[in-house]
Amino acid sequence: MSRTEQKEKRREEILAAGLNLFIRKGYSATKTLDISQAAGISEGLLFHYFETKEKLYEELIKLGISGPQNLLNNIKGEPLEFFQTAAKEIFHYIETMPFAAKMFVLMKQAGCNDAAPESVKKILASNTIFAVSVEKIKEGQKNGAIRQGDPTALSFAYWGAVQGIAEHAALFPDNPIPNSEWIIDIIKRRD
Repeated sequence: MSRTEQKEKRREEILAAGLNLFIRKGYSATKTLDISQAAGISEGLLFHYFETKEKLYEELIKLGISGPQNLLNNIKGEPLEFFQTAAKEIFHYIETMPFAAKMFVLMKQAGCNDAAPESVKKILASNTIFAVSVEKIKEGQKNGAIRQGDPTALSFAYWGAVQGIAEHAALFPDNPIPNSEWIIDIIKRRD
């Protein structure tokens, strides 16, 4: 393994340790010493990778937004296909990578955390996933594939189901992941 690969592996280990602690203890209660110990490194080495706890938290939040946004940006096709593919891909990720399921927990907590740093609140405010979903639902309602109803409420129902499944998978990784088609039934037009 090259030095660059070792550094990247160590960085990923630190992010995973931070993620686990942030979702278990919360941002305020998590200390940098906790993170360094969980990652099996010195606190000084932790600061070599991330200047502060806030910077580590910011990086996790950025990953929590960019991962789903990149996924959604790469999905092509009609609106119903968009939601079907999104659910299928997200469920695959949370089933095969526990880190992904835990990111859903972190993102929900961060959005509700009054103690979150202002920098994190700004990053969270830049999240456009929900707005994109509402527009896709409106488009799907026009072409008849998505049921009628308030597009914002339908988007909320879809993402709420995905969020709940991801949170459950993070807490109970041995339980089966539901079929993505079941989630699509929430928004799919019925004749």
